[in-house]
Amino acid sequence: HRDRARGQRLLRQARFPVPKSFDGFDWSNVSFPDGWGREDMLSLSFMERAEDLVFYGPTGRGKTHVATAVGMAAVSAGHPVRFWQTAQLVLQLGKAKREGTLDRLLADVAKARLLVLDEFGYVPLDVEGARLLFQVVADCYERRSLVITTNIEFSRWGEIFNDDDMAKAMMDRIVHHGRLVTYNRESYRVKHALMREED
Repeated sequence: HRDRARGQRLLRQARFPVPKSFDGFDWSNVSFPDGWGREDMLSLSFMERAEDLVFYGPTGRGKTHVATAVGMAAVSAGHPVRFWQTAQLVLQLGKAKREGTLDRLLADVAKARLLVLDEFGYVPLDVEGARLLFQVVADCYERRSLVITTNIEFSRWGEIFNDDDMAKAMMDRIVHHGRLVTYNRESYRVKHALMREED
């Protein structure tokens, strides 16, 4: 009963938008780095070493699905997880700073063994937002794992932060203990859109 209650509490705290699993997921156009593959990811061994994963590819390729499924697998294994759309996290950080509760929010994020930042780069950041997000990422370095989903290549991260130096500092931390997983298949949403049935 205690284990079940703890699992339910961890699931609530993670705040996944929609539950996802790996069942039935099409891996055919997901590319893993040499010497490291799907089974390594599914084993969650990267979390033991506080390593990071960047899921890169166009919109609708399954990045959020896999990031959520990884997070839910971590919760099932008893690990605290936090899932945030990046823009939403930045808004919450800014609000917390204005209201004097930033330390409390950062402490909650720091409880996670895995932090998922979804849709990184979809919304440009202002100066304060970029600094606050960098603070979160820097605090994760070698302490907890990050999973980042993005459709923005590394060379353009400076555009998101409006600060090339800050972008490089963030990339250095992620790349040092991180792996890039690329998603190349056709958009799932486009492939299964109702409008295509009219063709």
